[in-house]
Amino acid sequence: MKFKLLKGTVIAIGAVIIGNGAFAQETNSGANPPMRTWSIGVNVGALTPLSPFGGQNDYSHRTSKLGYGLYVKKQFTNYFSLRADGYAGKLAGDNNEPYRSGAINVSPYASFETDVNYTASLNAVVNMFNIDMFKKENALQLYTSIGAGVVGYEVNTVGRAGTANTNIKTDKLTIPVGLGAKFKISDAVNFDLGWTVNFVDADDLDGYYRGANDKFNYAYAGLEFNLGKGKQLAFHNPVALTYDEAVKAKADAASANALVSTLKTDLENSKSENSKLRSDLNSLMADADGDGVSDKFDKCPGTPSGTPVDGSGCPIKLTNQITEKVIITDADRKIVDQAIKNLEFDFAKSTIRSKSYASLNQVAKLLIDKNFSLKLAGHTDNVGSDAANLKLSKDRAEAVKSYLVSQGANPSRIEATGYGKNQPIASNNTASGRQKNRRVEFTLF
Repeated sequence: MKFKLLKGTVIAIGAVIIGNGAFAQETNSGANPPMRTWSIGVNVGALTPLSPFGGQNDYSHRTSKLGYGLYVKKQFTNYFSLRADGYAGKLAGDNNEPYRSGAINVSPYASFETDVNYTASLNAVVNMFNIDMFKKENALQLYTSIGAGVVGYEVNTVGRAGTANTNIKTDKLTIPVGLGAKFKISDAVNFDLGWTVNFVDADDLDGYYRGANDKFNYAYAGLEFNLGKGKQLAFHNPVALTYDEAVKAKADAASANALVSTLKTDLENSKSENSKLRSDLNSLMADADGDGVSDKFDKCPGTPSGTPVDGSGCPIKLTNQITEKVIITDADRKIVDQAIKNLEFDFAKSTIRSKSYASLNQVAKLLIDKNFSLKLAGHTDNVGSDAANLKLSKDRAEAVKSYLVSQGANPSRIEATGYGKNQPIASNNTASGRQKNRRVEFTLF
């Protein structure tokens, strides 16, 4: 019997999974927080061959027997789910008492017992409401259900004479209709109370044919275990969420309006500041006499047009200037050439040797007396790195300049430059060639 119950339940579970694929909107997708939508329930209760919805009762006395069941449920929305139910147990009754209506009991049977081997059904479950509409998570929930399925049962009856008369074994269509209440213990566990009436498409559930289909009910209590992580979708109250969203939207709108008002104020202030800056700039750039000096800084306003002015806007006083022609004689060049020949430095250094001082003194005197300008160009051979040679050539030219300045020459008329090994005048493959390349050139102008 238990294997048949399990088999029927597995069939109904498959129907739930197939039904799940028909829904396009997935509750846990996107940016929504995770919700528990799958659950498994187990329950135990009483099976009774009785219906509160009217109809005749075939036996005058009904007996409640143990029933047990399980289900798998998929919650699609806050209010709707599909549930695959399976339960089993026994039904029993007898005619040991008269009918309560007073009718004469003419049944040929003394008692019956029906083994409900399995009941497997797929049910649509609707949550009727959450108790507190402004509470996001409720602890109590009422629901109703309706579905369709199959019930498999075996019936044994005992006649008035005490002998077994009927043995029926069959499967029939059943329509279960139920209601219940669920109490949330935690996000993972609920306590479930329910009552389901099964409308069987047969009149032989109790072995007595009387022309009307039989019914039986299952009242139970059990536990529901919610799978996954997060809150239960079934207990998540969309009304409260909608209310919160409306309040938040109103607050966001108020905040946005305040921000817009602040931005408008900032914009107006910026316009005012820009207008003042524009006015100040126009005032700063005003030049009434057109001499190119702003009126704000013009110390000589009203200067006639075209008059050369200085930085303060005042006319420049022109004086007769005589340009002295610089004449370089052969004697001058001889002094410079001699200084070049006598110029020596310490090895790999920019220190001038003392034997070079006399010739350099004559060059310094020449620069002072004739107000010449001098260009010093330092050069090296190719021994050593490029960077070291460039630095050495520059340092030697600067050393010559420093010495000439120390002797009274005008530093502004002396230019010192280093070229490293880049401008050789002889081959660097020989010692004499390298010696010629290690030089400082003097150019008078």
